[in-house]
Amino acid sequence: MANDIIKGLKFHHIGLKCKDLDRSIDFYSNVLGMKKYAAWGEGDERIQMLSIGDGGIFELFAGGGDAYADNGKWIHLAMEADNVDEAFEIAVKGGAEPLIYPKSVPLASEPERMTIRIAFVKGPDGEELEFFKVL
Repeated sequence: MANDIIKGLKFHHIGLKCKDLDRSIDFYSNVLGMKKYAAWGEGDERIQMLSIGDGGIFELFAGGGDAYADNGKWIHLAMEADNVDEAFEIAVKGGAEPLIYPKSVPLASEPERMTIRIAFVKGPDGEELEFFKVL
């Protein structure tokens, strides 16, 4: 069933802040079979996207530290949209709090460089929602 308000809206990825990024990459790729999709950054700014296998993406962030010793920290829920700017405007008009206004971000990602269009809002319970599109 298609979304009648935000055209092309679908789940894209969820982000998890990790205490040990390399351990998490190993677990999700070698144990659960997810494939490396894109990676960028260094040190505590490293990010690894993994393809779940059904079109969804699992995004792992380094730098979790001791605050995440017992459990990971979900960062945001990302939804792909045909038009990120329009999705952002609809969400804000509907009462969402703007966090990051729509912007294009070129990534020095591997194995291929890509540019993404993103925007973030806070939902009704303070949850972070991202609208996302690979350009």
